Amino acid sequence: MLAVMDVGNSNTVIGLYEGEDLRGHWRIVSEAHRTEDELRIFLHMFLHQEGLAAHDVTGCCISSVVPPLNRDVLAAARAAFGVEPIMVGPGLKTGLTIQVENPKEVGADRIVNAVAAVDAFPDVPLIVLDFGTATTFDAITANAEYRGGVIVPGIAISADALFEKCAKLPRVEISRPPNVIGRDTVTHIRSGLTYGYADLVDGLITRMAEEMGTPPTVVATGGLVEAVAGIARRIDHIDPYLTLKGLKALYRRNAKA
Repeated sequence: MLAVMDVGNSNTVIGLYEGEDLRGHWRIVSEAHRTEDELRIFLHMFLHQEGLAAHDVTGCCISSVVPPLNRDVLAAARAAFGVEPIMVGPGLKTGLTIQVENPKEVGADRIVNAVAAVDAFPDVPLIVLDFGTATTFDAITANAEYRGGVIVPGIAISADALFEKCAKLPRVEISRPPNVIGRDTVTHIRSGLTYGYADLVDGLITRMAEEMGTPPTVVATGGLVEAVAGIARRIDHIDPYLTLKGLKALYRRNAKA
């Protein structure tokens, strides 16, 4: 059994793989003040929910973009599973050629997503999107060369900014209204957050594809991907478990080392 963990700015996603099958997955809030003991209790609860014990886990792979949590997450995984986790970072075998000014600046989650996308769609140029706290766009060539990308504020951040900075605007649920032209303030905001964001996505993909020179396959993942699913026209594939699959692939490439 393989445990994988992706520590994001808003949520930490945990998965358990039994061979190729994702046996279970959970999402908890990424709290900077959360302790090792709390995290260890969560992990034991998830194992118990699946009828598993700590000794059933034989490996663990973790990616994180929240450095303050790294020490406690690693310690909790060691204590809960009794294995030494593989942490995604410099020196790991990825199968990618990182062609950016400073490879160490590339978020671990973006590398993990790129690995999973290349495994799923080999030998084709790719644009990989991750709809999280921020929305990231990553360009990968047909030769598995990571060329760079784009970062924009996430949909939830945009919604929060409207509520916090505009005195008369309410906080709204992010959902797609039936029409672009709204007839009240709430649907005005929802239209902008969904249709407007989808057009932002399509526009950036179009510009990236022009610079790449070859039509790419576009793969999207992330907790907020459903907000634009079915609206954005340039997304070819949606995989909510792309990051977990990438962690599984990285573990297998690096476990022996």
